[in-house]
Amino acid sequence: MAKPGHAWSRAAAEQGEAEGEEGEDPLDAMIARTGCLEQHRQLQECMAERQDWRHCQAQLRAFGACMARRQQRE
Repeated sequence: MAKPGHAWSRAAAEQGEAEGEEGEDPLDAMIARTGCLEQHRQLQECMAERQDWRHCQAQLRAFGACMARRQQRE
């Protein structure tokens, strides 16, 4: 199974602009600061497994709701 993540940030890591192969994805680090990292990872895992966002609606809604709550707190 492919490692979930963001293609653009993996490309940056390969070019030396991020922490490298074992380093944390910069977008994941940013999402971790929102408190929604677990919901984001569940969405990534679903997308990697199912290869179709339409099958990941529950995870998408959970991540969206978490981000919305975060924005309301600010």
